[in-house]
Amino acid sequence: MTSVATGRQPLHGTVAARWSPGAGWLAVLITGPSGAGKSDLTLRLIGCGWRLVADDYAHVIASGGALYAVAPETIAGRMEVRGVGVVPVCARGLTRLALAVDLIEGAVERLPEPAVRTLEGVALPVLRLDGFEASAVEKVATALARL
Repeated sequence: MTSVATGRQPLHGTVAARWSPGAGWLAVLITGPSGAGKSDLTLRLIGCGWRLVADDYAHVIASGGALYAVAPETIAGRMEVRGVGVVPVCARGLTRLALAVDLIEGAVERLPEPAVRTLEGVALPVLRLDGFEASAVEKVATALARL
């Protein structure tokens, strides 16, 4: 388990990672209000071969111009599955963040302008989507592959 000592509180969001040939493990930070589907989308990503990094809260650290995420030790390797409970899952430790996914309610813009979120002084591309859409997993994978 990776120990991370930061002076900041963990960021509210779920992080999942996928192996990208030539780039290694890359993660997405999934944010949105309670009930927006962060864990639901992550569970579907895991079903497609992704790995959990952190469920609900993550430490985000900048180093060498990149961002990295890791779960707080108290929740590492565990995920809350609504209606089932807290379950153990195969998880990764510290992983490079490559994309932020904002879960929104309502219509998603058809051809959005590129957006970024700055965390710890590092810009992270943003994808906005409805996490409950049937195609949400494929949209996240496509956006990550385009980076």
